[in-house]
Amino acid sequence: MEINEQCVVALTWVLKDTLGEELDVLDDPVEFLVGGDDLLERIEQALQGYGAGAELSLHLEPEDAFGDYDGQLLFLEPRALFPDELEEGMTFEGSALPAGASVDAPRDALYTVAQIYPDHVVLDGNHPLAGMALRLQVKVHAVREATEQELERRTAGAGFFRIQPQAPGSDTLH
Repeated sequence: MEINEQCVVALTWVLKDTLGEELDVLDDPVEFLVGGDDLLERIEQALQGYGAGAELSLHLEPEDAFGDYDGQLLFLEPRALFPDELEEGMTFEGSALPAGASVDAPRDALYTVAQIYPDHVVLDGNHPLAGMALRLQVKVHAVREATEQELERRTAGAGFFRIQPQAPGSDTLH
């Protein structure tokens, strides 16, 4: 079966920055819905017409990936608003920011604790890969028709670098 809109693909990949540093490796195939919310549009376009066994090398500019870095998404917040066990790298959903946090911080963003100082905390609402050009080596392991449930949900259950709130020390991007 060839990849087209509204099918499910099982992919592995190696993601690098333009200097060749590995940012993420997906060794075991994971299923993604093409035509849903799982993959970046540029990746979906590149996969069209390929089948199982295909290997692609993609170069993604920031506008094709996670956008440009936006300095307006940095917020300086009082340290006292956050738990004592706060660590750099922790994430908070905008809708769950502590009472008293900046009213200018969009509530639909995910914020990473970028820096911690004695009196304040720097929150960054940018995607960790914002502003970066990326190189992606993708291998297609399988292609199948999407189920009605996957089409309704617009996902096969995974998302391309969908950042989830995570425990300190976790660096998983997918």
